Amino acid sequence: MFNRQRNIFLSVAVLALVTLACNALLPLPTEESVPTQPQGSIPQSEGAVPRVTVEEAKAALDSGAAIIVDVRSQSAYDTSHIAGSLFIPLGAFETDIENIDLPKDQWIITYCT
Repeated sequence: MFNRQRNIFLSVAVLALVTLACNALLPLPTEESVPTQPQGSIPQSEGAVPRVTVEEAKAALDSGAAIIVDVRSQSAYDTSHIAGSLFIPLGAFETDIENIDLPKDQWIITYCT
């Protein structure tokens, strides 16, 4: 039981480090409190990428408004990841985004740390 709680805590801690710097898809928020980018606007620097809090990400995930995508390495994902997250390597976003099949009606939250 302790290991499970520890894993949940670690997953939440990882989510706390969520950055959309790894995000190549635009978020589609459903709540006013969720930071947004203008439609068609991709941040041009890390500083321009909107950040999301753990609470915002969890609320969006729990409500079905968001998908969490882990863009770390396969081994990092296999070791530990946020429950319910998808694994799509960052390289796929950088080189093959046309072939990534993610819902267009949900906010895509990526994390890489």
